[in-house]
Amino acid sequence: MEYGMAKTASPSHGAVPPVLFRDARFVVLNKPAGLKVHAGPGGGPSVEDYFPALSRRRDGPWLAHRLDADTSGCLVVALRRAALHAAQAEFAARRARKTYWAVVHGRLAAPCGRIALPLAKHVGPGFWRMRPDPAGQESLTLWRVRGGTDAFTWLELTPRTGRTHQIRAHCAAIGHPILGDRLYGSDAAADLCLLARAISIALDPAVHAVAPPPPSMQAVLAACKWSAEDEPNAEQ
Repeated sequence: MEYGMAKTASPSHGAVPPVLFRDARFVVLNKPAGLKVHAGPGGGPSVEDYFPALSRRRDGPWLAHRLDADTSGCLVVALRRAALHAAQAEFAARRARKTYWAVVHGRLAAPCGRIALPLAKHVGPGFWRMRPDPAGQESLTLWRVRGGTDAFTWLELTPRTGRTHQIRAHCAAIGHPILGDRLYGSDAAADLCLLARAISIALDPAVHAVAPPPPSMQAVLAACKWSAEDEPNAEQ
């Protein structure tokens, strides 16, 4: 599905999110947590508000995929319709590679693994969430441990399918909800520790971007043995 908007004045709620990659076809933004990708029925600020600042073309831009409002990191925006269709084909064929970082509650016994649990949308009074359901859609997430403490584990996750809330629902289903997840866990105040860390789309030329951890995740990641000095753009 395509999403576009008319050219309007620049939004009044802040600067365009940082650009991680740009060419004539695509922009990859570092979306901040809390910003929706599109306004939807509830309205409010969204990534689409910044489209006029990304392109002066009469049509587009378009979102090539989505991120949850509470998830930060790599978000691909297509600047041309042909680029949009090419990216969507890569996502649909599961050739685009998305990598996430998350900090979850508890310690995992194995160094790596896979979560293969079908997911379906369940609606309750005033809310909805994704739950494991044998009748749901096929959902597969690969994970490996990057570090941890006695209380938390830093995971690198690769979703091989693109279901709504897939990583959040899968982590909760195996008993390790993501830190700060108020929907699938029990945290009441912390920020969601989920980052769309990197994305690669094997077009010609390729699209590749890496997002740094947001300030809200850096302290807990540092406790799990992450170091800012190891970041790709860190000064040597």
